[in-house]
Amino acid sequence: MLDYAVKLTRDPGAMGTGDVDRLRDAGFDDRAVLDICQVVSYYNYVNRLADGLGVELEKEWEGAPHTLTRKEFDAGRRARPNNAGDGA
Repeated sequence: MLDYAVKLTRDPGAMGTGDVDRLRDAGFDDRAVLDICQVVSYYNYVNRLADGLGVELEKEWEGAPHTLTRKEFDAGRRARPNNAGDGA
């Protein structure tokens, strides 16, 4: 599932029936495949919308566990190889 999510996020044009077949082989039924696709797509949409508008993290979220500032995210992205964690 995570390989599917990464591929859909990083290279959506490369998705194909084989990607869905791998989810089915892992035990996901058609409804679950649809749910996975919708959740990944929604988060990609929302993040791109926020990035495109320059939306910043709300002040009350700063320093909270599991949150990153834009600066921290960009630094982490630059620090790892392009294909790290792809699994695709």
